[in-house]
Amino acid sequence: MVREANAVDFWRGVALISIFINHIPGIYYDKFTHRNFSFSDSADLFVFLAGWAFRLSIGRPEDPTPMKRVMYRVGGRIVILYVAQITIVTIAIGMLAVAARLLDNPLLLEWHNAAAVFYDPVSAHIGLMLLTYQLGYFDILPLYVVLIMMAPFIVIIHRKAPNFLFPISLAIYLYALTYQVSLPAWPSDDQWFFNPLAWQLVFVLGFLMARERGIGGYVRRNINHLRIVAVPILIWSALASMSDGFWPDPTLVPEPKLLFLISKTYATPPRLIQFLALVALVSVAFPWIKSHAGPMVEALAKLGRNSLHVFCVGSVLSLGGQIVRLIYKGDILVDTAIVVVGLTLLYVTAWLAEKREQREKRV
Repeated sequence: MVREANAVDFWRGVALISIFINHIPGIYYDKFTHRNFSFSDSADLFVFLAGWAFRLSIGRPEDPTPMKRVMYRVGGRIVILYVAQITIVTIAIGMLAVAARLLDNPLLLEWHNAAAVFYDPVSAHIGLMLLTYQLGYFDILPLYVVLIMMAPFIVIIHRKAPNFLFPISLAIYLYALTYQVSLPAWPSDDQWFFNPLAWQLVFVLGFLMARERGIGGYVRRNINHLRIVAVPILIWSALASMSDGFWPDPTLVPEPKLLFLISKTYATPPRLIQFLALVALVSVAFPWIKSHAGPMVEALAKLGRNSLHVFCVGSVLSLGGQIVRLIYKGDILVDTAIVVVGLTLLYVTAWLAEKREQREKRV
C-alpha cells in the first residue's frame, strides 16, 4: 500500500525537480528556482529531509526499532547508495565519451572534473571506487553514503544521551569550519564539494526537527514566533542574493572567515540560518497547497517517495540536457523541450518504481 502524500515526500519531490533543473547550467527555467533568491538551494532541503526521514524510520521513543534492524537497514542502504553512485557515474563517463567522439570535441572529456578518468584512468577509477574522486553534479550521493555511515552513531547517541546529539554535531561542524577540515579527495587536488563534516549538521538538524521532544518539540511549540523572525532573514538574504552590495567584503570579516561567509561546500552559518528560516516559513504552506492543488501534490509526493530512483535518473538526464543544449545552442524552445521530457521521465521513473514495489509485495 502506497503511503498517502505528506509534507516530507512533497518537498523532497520539489527538491528533486529543482536539482534536475539546477544541474543544467544556463537553462532558462533555472531562474525560477529558489536558489536565485536564497543563500541555500535544494541540496540543503534534500539532506535535511533525509535526516527527517531517517528519524521516522527508527521508530518512536516508546516503540523504537531494534538496533539490529537499524544496522541491517543502514548496511543495506549504504550498499544501494554506493552501487547507485558507481552506476550513474559510469553512465555519465560513457555519455561524455560518446558526445566527445560524435561532436569531435575533446574538451567534453574535461567537463565536470572528468579529465582524470580519460587521462589518468588507473588512479581515477581507484578514486571513483573509494568515492574520493567525484564528478561535478554527481557528488551528493557520496555525501549521502558518509551520512548514512554516521547514522548508527546518531541513533546510539539519540537513544542513550539525546541531549548530547546536537552539541556533538555542532562541535564537529565548527571544527570543520574553523580549521577547514574535510575528508581527503584523491587523485585530484580538489576537496569534497559537499564536506561531510559540515553537512552532517544539516542531516542531524533534520533528524532532530522530526523529534517530538528536544529541539523538535521546542520548534513546534514556538513555530509562529519563529516564522515572524524568519521574515526579515529571508528578505535580507533575497536582497543579498540579488545584489553584491548587501554582504561584507570577504577580506574584512574576522577569523575564522567561514563562520561569516557563504559557502556551499561547508554549509556555512549564513546559509544554514537562512535555510532554517525558509523551512520555518514555508512549512505553513503544505496544508494549503494540498487542499488547493491535490493532483500536483500527489505527483510530487510520488517523486519524493522514490527519491533515489528519481535522483539517479535525474542526474543522468541533467547531463543529457547539458549536451543537448551544447548541440542546439539552448534557446527557450530547446530548454522547454528538455524540461518537459525530463520531468515526464522522472515521473515515469517514480511510477515504475512504485509499480515494481507493489508487485513484489503481492508476491
